Formats: sequence, C-alpha cells, structure tokens
Amino acid sequence: MEPMYLSIQQKETGRQIKKLLMENGYTVKDVQSAMGFENPQAIYKWISGRSLPSLDNFVILSRLLHTSIEDILVVDGDIVHLWGISFKLLVQ
Repeated sequence: MEPMYLSIQQKETGRQIKKLLMENGYTVKDVQSAMGFENPQAIYKWISGRSLPSLDNFVILSRLLHTSIEDILVVDGDIVHLWGISFKLLVQ
C-alpha cells in the first residue's frame, strides 16, 4: 500500500468554521471567550482562511460546535506517492 496524504483547503475550512458558528448561534466574541483569548484576531484569521487553528483549538471548536474535527476540516483530495513522484487525486 502506498502512503496517502491529505490536502486541507484552508479557505474552505475557514468558511466551514464560519458556517458552523452561524448554525450554532455563536459569534466570534463567544468563541474568543470560550477559548480564553484576549483578542479575536486568531478567530478572524481562521474564518478568513488565513490560518488554521492548532490541534488543541480544533478539539475545543469541535466540542463547542458539537461536531467532529473531520466535519470542520475541508479536505480536497489525496496525494499518493508512487515511485518518488507525487500525484494529486481530486475528490469532490
């Protein structure tokens, strides 16, 4: 079996976080408070797709949003390494 690698779509994951926040009735301020952040800049970076939460923050988000980390992440496909060459297989 060849190794499999996932490619996370950062911008789409940000959109997913924003969507889940809205569906659950949370504001950025609510998340900021739940995570104990002094300011909301990190959360704005997540929802804009400029950065991703740390693993610890993904766990907190998943619990806050009553979903799994996999349901927050948007993965665009797998990259399979064959004979030292990378092939990207899009799954949509």
